[in-house]
Amino acid sequence: MCGIVGWSNLKNNIRDYSDIMDEMIDTLKLRGPDSAGLKTYNHALMGHRRLIIVDPTGGMQPMTKIINNKEYTICYNGELYNTEEVRADLISKGYKFDSYSDTEVLLTSYIEYGQKCADYLNGIFAFGIWDEYNQELFLCRDQLGIKPLFYSYIDGNLIFASEIKALLKHPYIDSIVDRDGLIELISLGPARTLNGAIFKDIKEIPPAHYLLFNKRGINLNEYWKLETMEHEDDIDTTKKKVRDMLVEIIENQLVSDVPVCTFLSGGLDSSVISSVAFDKFKKDGLGVLNTFSIDYKDNEKYFKKNLYEPNSDPEYVKRMVEFLGSNHHNIVLNNIDLARALDDATKAADLPGMADVDSSLYLFAKEVRKYATVALSGECADEVFGGYPWFTREYDSIEIFPWANSIEYRKNILKPSLKDLPIEEYVKQTCRDSINKIDKLPKESHDDRIIRELTYLNIKYQMLTLINRKDRMTMSNSLEGRVPYADKRLVQYAFNFPKDIKLLHGREKGLLREAVRGIVPDEIIDRKKSPYPKTHNPEYTREVSNMLKKILEDRSSPIHQIIDYDFVSNIVDTGGESFKEPWYGQLMTGPQVIAYLIQLNNWMKFYNVKLDI
Repeated sequence: MCGIVGWSNLKNNIRDYSDIMDEMIDTLKLRGPDSAGLKTYNHALMGHRRLIIVDPTGGMQPMTKIINNKEYTICYNGELYNTEEVRADLISKGYKFDSYSDTEVLLTSYIEYGQKCADYLNGIFAFGIWDEYNQELFLCRDQLGIKPLFYSYIDGNLIFASEIKALLKHPYIDSIVDRDGLIELISLGPARTLNGAIFKDIKEIPPAHYLLFNKRGINLNEYWKLETMEHEDDIDTTKKKVRDMLVEIIENQLVSDVPVCTFLSGGLDSSVISSVAFDKFKKDGLGVLNTFSIDYKDNEKYFKKNLYEPNSDPEYVKRMVEFLGSNHHNIVLNNIDLARALDDATKAADLPGMADVDSSLYLFAKEVRKYATVALSGECADEVFGGYPWFTREYDSIEIFPWANSIEYRKNILKPSLKDLPIEEYVKQTCRDSINKIDKLPKESHDDRIIRELTYLNIKYQMLTLINRKDRMTMSNSLEGRVPYADKRLVQYAFNFPKDIKLLHGREKGLLREAVRGIVPDEIIDRKKSPYPKTHNPEYTREVSNMLKKILEDRSSPIHQIIDYDFVSNIVDTGGESFKEPWYGQLMTGPQVIAYLIQLNNWMKFYNVKLDI
C-alpha cells in the first residue's frame, strides 16, 4: 500500500520542479514509510511513497516499462487480488515480466488494454500512468473507491495525489472553501458527494472512474457500474454462492509478504473473516492468526442499550476467541487520549471526520501496526447485505438519505448570516439525483425497488464514508486495511437481491447470516447487529466539552466564522444533550457532535482554510 502524487503540464517544461514534488511526496511518508521515488519528464512528474507488501525488490516505484520503443511510467497505490490470472493472460499475449509484483502486471495491462485495463482488474487501486509517446496521463480508481485519488486542474496543470494534504503542498493550489464547499460540509459531512473534496480547487475521482488528460483536455469516464437485473437464483443457491464467493475473497486477500491480521469485534462480519482466515493460516502452515479488538476504559460500566447499540462486544469477542483459538489482543483505549487524538485523526483525513469514531480507529491502528502490516476487517457488509435499521423500515419513497436525521439541527449550528444556506434542499437533491441513476426493472415490486435504492445509496455514500475513514486512519499508521465485503463481484451479486432474500426471515442481513451459518457459532450468527463500538464513559464527554469550551472562549478561533455561538454553547453546556439526533449515521450523538465541532475548528486552523462565501 502506498501514496502517489503526480503533475502534468502539456505546454510547459516542468522537469526542473522536482523540489515541489519532493515536498508533496514527503507528506505521504506515513502511507509509504519504506521508500520514495520520483520520475521526471519534460511534461510529467510522477512520485511515489511505498509500504512494502509484496515483492520488496521487484515492486519499486515509479516503475517504467518500455514496449516497442514506447515508454510508460506508473505510480500505484493498491493491491490486485487476481494478479496471477492477469499475468497469465498477458504472458499468453507475448509479454515478459521482470518481477512478481502486481505493479508490473497493472502497468502491462494498461499497455495491452489501454483505457479498458480496469475491466480486467479485481482489487483495490488508485494509479496514474504517464504515456511518454502519446503525451498522455491516465488516472484510475477502483470500482468501489477503496483507494483514494484526488486531483486539481488549474491553468493547464493536472495535479493528483492520494491525499488532499499532498495537493495543498503545491503552490498552485490553495485551501479555499467556497459557498458550495461549505454547503456540502455542513449538509453531508462527514460524507461527501462522489467527486467532492470540500476545497474549491480540489476534486476526487469517483469510484469506478478513470480520467484521461491529453492535448484535447480532461475526459472523465465511468468504466463500471452496478447493473440492475432479475435475481434468478433460489434461496439455497444464493446462500451457497454467497458463502463460496466470500470464502474465496477472504482467502485471496490474505496474500502478503508481510504479517497479516484481522479485526475482531464479535459481530457477524468480522467473525466470519477471522474464522476463514484462521482456517487458511492453519491449512497453509502460517502459524496462529493474530486478532484484534477495541474497547474503552470502563466502557462496560457505562454502556446502555439503545436502538442502534443493542449489545456490547466483549462477551462476543471472548466467545469467538475461544472458538478460534486465535492469538488475541484486546486494545483498551484511554478516554483522554481518545479526545486528544481528534487532531491526529483530522490531519489524517484532511477533513472533519466521524469524531472519536475516527480517533479511536487511529489509535487502534497504531497499536495493531506493532504486530502486523495488513489487516482485514468487516466494513461494507452492512451496506451490501442490508445490515442497518433503516433497511427494515417502510417507505413510500426515499426523499432523503436514511442516516441524515439531523438536518434541522445542523442548520441551527450556523450563524444567522449563513442560516439561509440551502442545507436540506442540497441533501434531498443529492439523494434524488443518486436514485435517478438506478435502472428500474419493469415488473419490480415497490418493496424490491426500495431495497435496491437503499442498497445503492448505502454503497455510494455510507459505505464510501466508512471506507475513506478506514483508509486514512490505517494508512496514517502505515497499516494496510483490506475490506473483503467490498469485492466488486460480491457487491454486484447482492445488489439485485429482492427484499425477501436480502432480509431473509425478516432480519437485517438475513441472507448473509444463513449463508455463513457453520463458519462461526450460532450465537454470533443470531446476534443483533451492533455497530463499531464507541466510548460511553462520561470522562470523554467532560474532556471534549472542556476542549470545545476553550475554543469558543477564544474569539480568534476560526469556527466563529460559521457557527451560532449561543446554540453551540448550549450543546457544550448540556454535554451534547441539546443536540437531539445523531449528527451522522448511528454513532455521532451528543459527545460526538461536540468532538466533530472540535475537529471542524482545528481543521480550519491546521489547513488555514479561507472561506469564500
